[in-house]
Amino acid sequence: MSDCLVREVRLVEIDATNHAHPTGEADGRGDRAGSPPGSAPTEPVDVRITGGVITEIGSRLTRRHGETVHEGGGRLAIPGLWDSHVHLGQWSATSTRLDISAAHDVAHATRIVADEVAALPGRAGDTICGFGYRAATWSEQPTVAALDAVTDSLPVVLISADCHSAWLNTPALDLLGLPHRQEHVYEQEWFDVFPVLEDRLPGLRERALAGYRTAVAGAAARGVTGVVDLEFARGVDLWPDRVAVQGVDALRVRIGTYPDGLDDVLHAGLRTGDHVGDSGLLTMGPLKIISDGSLNTRTAYCCEPYADANDLDHAYGVQNVHPEELASLLGVAHDHGLEVALHAIGDAAARDALDAFEATGARGTIEHAQLMRREDVVRLARLGIAASVQPAHLWDDRDVADHCWPDRTDRCFPFRSLRNAGATLRLGSDAPVSPLDPWLAMAAAVHRSADDREPWSPAESLTVAEALACSLDGQGTLAPGAPGDVVLLEADPYAASGNAAEAAHSLLEMRVAATILAGRLTHG
Repeated sequence: MSDCLVREVRLVEIDATNHAHPTGEADGRGDRAGSPPGSAPTEPVDVRITGGVITEIGSRLTRRHGETVHEGGGRLAIPGLWDSHVHLGQWSATSTRLDISAAHDVAHATRIVADEVAALPGRAGDTICGFGYRAATWSEQPTVAALDAVTDSLPVVLISADCHSAWLNTPALDLLGLPHRQEHVYEQEWFDVFPVLEDRLPGLRERALAGYRTAVAGAAARGVTGVVDLEFARGVDLWPDRVAVQGVDALRVRIGTYPDGLDDVLHAGLRTGDHVGDSGLLTMGPLKIISDGSLNTRTAYCCEPYADANDLDHAYGVQNVHPEELASLLGVAHDHGLEVALHAIGDAAARDALDAFEATGARGTIEHAQLMRREDVVRLARLGIAASVQPAHLWDDRDVADHCWPDRTDRCFPFRSLRNAGATLRLGSDAPVSPLDPWLAMAAAVHRSADDREPWSPAESLTVAEALACSLDGQGTLAPGAPGDVVLLEADPYAASGNAAEAAHSLLEMRVAATILAGRLTHG
């Protein structure tokens, strides 16, 4: 933490209840829905941060001894942005992984791998680790034999874009201790080995460690000051060393745990919100539970079968955690002061998740809420459970949803319905599934089309004002007593006066001039 004075900034008025607008202006869709009474100063002000907290806002404040001065130059200032769902280790590793996101079928993917093998002939004792394939709509599904035909000596691990499955060759199966098979590894079997990739596969640990600083610096450059880290590894044990020893200290981190680490967290007496370590940047987050699969792996658990269920062993998707166990886990979390981040993508999974929340009184979030029954949208709001959503997924999943769920796409990513019901929305990325970029998430929430097609269910979109407010961890306009996390913008996020597409373009082009975390400059 540092003491600083940020001079000459214009405050953007933001309502912490998820309604926001810049002082005196309409939002990017041309409406003023939910605009609170004006309270932010209309003239430039100075912001004083002392001990990591905003202590004073006023005109022409006098610099105190020991304060660092940051010149705002009249730029707009907002609170630090948050990403409510990341897997920071996996996101860090993507910069070091082979990009196979462009692959459109098995043959294309194996050609990418073959080119990598040919370019690195001396790579004995190493591993090829790729990321980003989406096989749900491929006419031929990945097989071990297809990768073995490229190389049966160098381990190859290709991780799907949704991280719910992986396509391995035989050497990789052997090193990870997995039984031989032809199909990909998915859901719980994959989650069990995901955390140990770096330990068992040659070369991955060194590359992953190098990626952390790059990832955190990139987040700060987009105005991010905090994340909820739901990485599979034991973050409570690892993060204090990352901050204190490795210098990965440009973000606040709420550290999640999975059921396999729950006993350790309970033994340590940690409750959600408790500080972890001495940096002041780390706190205990939620218990993360992955109750079902994902759309792209065709394992999201649904009330009706998938339209292409003829070639599936699991026509309705996959329950990773059955209702009885789910209720038991939520009960334990509730009794020990832990919130729950409950992954539920399919509508049957969301139904079961809300049943468990209601039965136990547990608090927390449904993560993703990608497909929901109308009655469960209302129930989520009534129970006070927040919806932690990743709008960029709707850009990525549009075509596969049309393929797998053509009879229910009107209930996909129901952002407006959730807000109208009174639910709290928290925006995030699920990085590496989509980039750790809050402006991308906001753009997708505002304009539900990534190309020239008409928006997908445009009635479910958010306004720019709402999308920004849902990205600030409940913070409103900068004010004394708030965390000393300030982001200076080169442009007004509400300035676009045209349609949603223009507003989304402005958000995607947003440039961050400076990011300040607890009074310390992390970007600028």
